Amino acid sequence: METKLLNIQGKEQGTVALPEAVFGQKPNPTFLHEVITAFLANQRAGSADVKTRSEVSGTGKKPWKQKGTGRARHGSMRSPIWRHGGVAFGPTPRSFRQNIPASKRRLALAQALSAKLISEDILVVDSFEVKETKTKAVSGILKALKAGKKPLIVSSRNENLNVASRNIKGVSHMVPADLNAYAVLNSSKVIFTKEALEKMAK
Repeated sequence: METKLLNIQGKEQGTVALPEAVFGQKPNPTFLHEVITAFLANQRAGSADVKTRSEVSGTGKKPWKQKGTGRARHGSMRSPIWRHGGVAFGPTPRSFRQNIPASKRRLALAQALSAKLISEDILVVDSFEVKETKTKAVSGILKALKAGKKPLIVSSRNENLNVASRNIKGVSHMVPADLNAYAVLNSSKVIFTKEALEKMAK
């Protein structure tokens, strides 16, 4: 299994082998949905919180006596039915975490990459070196590669590339170790450097 090897001008430089175990999987939409739903759930902070009647400030004294006033019975001004009272059944901090075995994460990543290869949205470049931290330089490279609106660049750690690309809307930059199925499927094109492709395959 091979694909074109490009330079940063978008011109073909030869071919590069793609590992069958990674790019030769048959995508399973149900399986990918399960893994990506769990991944997105794990990004949630779960920190939403409201004050209940035991937490709001206010007196605990009974507002008026039980009988004889002609008014409804009340025992606390912190009751949820009062203004400035506590909130009933509101959110409290919780964990949305769903455990995903490493084997499922790896398989989902392989299926996502295979799906991108089928749709011809995988690009491999010989290198993605940026000598200056200039947004214009990265923007020009992405335009030459016809990377679309949400390209994902996968390369080794490169501070110049990080700084030069972070101001371009939709562009993401990852190292091979951080790659996941959601990031792959949520991109218009996945652009690997040759070195990053070899690292990811290992």
